[in-house]
Amino acid sequence: MNKILLHSCCAPCSSAILEWLRLNNYATTVFFYNPNIYPETEYTIRKREIVRYAAEIGVPIVDFDDSDWSAEHEKWRGELCHLADEPERGSRCLECFKIRLLKTAEYAAEHSFDAFTTTLASSRWKDLNQIMEAGRYAASQYPSTTFWEKNWRKGGLYERRNILAKQFYNQTYCGCEYSIRNK
Repeated sequence: MNKILLHSCCAPCSSAILEWLRLNNYATTVFFYNPNIYPETEYTIRKREIVRYAAEIGVPIVDFDDSDWSAEHEKWRGELCHLADEPERGSRCLECFKIRLLKTAEYAAEHSFDAFTTTLASSRWKDLNQIMEAGRYAASQYPSTTFWEKNWRKGGLYERRNILAKQFYNQTYCGCEYSIRNK
């Protein structure tokens, strides 16, 4: 397993993971697909930060939802609006993870990546079991790739993330319009 597609939600969550992957000689590409992020200004800020960081450290990035944020967001919203009243870490989050990781798995399979993983597994605010379930589901739809079930909070990575995160814009909510009400 050398060629890794890393789904990234934002630069702060990606920083320590990318550092670790590079130190351990993984050929990594960042995959940015986050139609959940709202409003568009928040989406743009988060995307700009990960694009900047990836360029700084020489890691390729695929900006998958670059063509039309509003269309991707409306599609995402249409799939999850029936779960709008769910609490954070509820069934809405699981479905959101599945949407994003399914697109990641599809890209990984089509571009011959050995495995894909996600920075979502680095946040203590996310339910790790939901993330792993979503990753396994996505991989089951594309058997030519594998979901790397790595807990990116362990081995000092969470602490390292907090140090590196100081150089980035740090958001105060997960990103979706339904979670913004809880910030």
